[in-house]
Amino acid sequence: MQVNILEAKNQLSKLVKAALAGEEVIIARNGTPVVRLVKAQEPRVHRKPGAWRGLPPPAPDWDDAAANREIADWLVGNGPE
Repeated sequence: MQVNILEAKNQLSKLVKAALAGEEVIIARNGTPVVRLVKAQEPRVHRKPGAWRGLPPPAPDWDDAAANREIADWLVGNGPE
């Protein structure tokens, strides 16, 4: 559906309902499409405290300097072929 700006001002609630229902809503100025009204994205789910409870702990050498150097070398292209 395409409407001009004046129509959009007068029918904003209707246009929002249409966009929420998945309909494409285009707002035009002087017949030229300028804005698309779309449903906002759902907020990302934030991490919950304790989500990793019960998982095994990291290995004691998880932050080993030699391993970090090797990974860094791979990232800059100096790793093994």
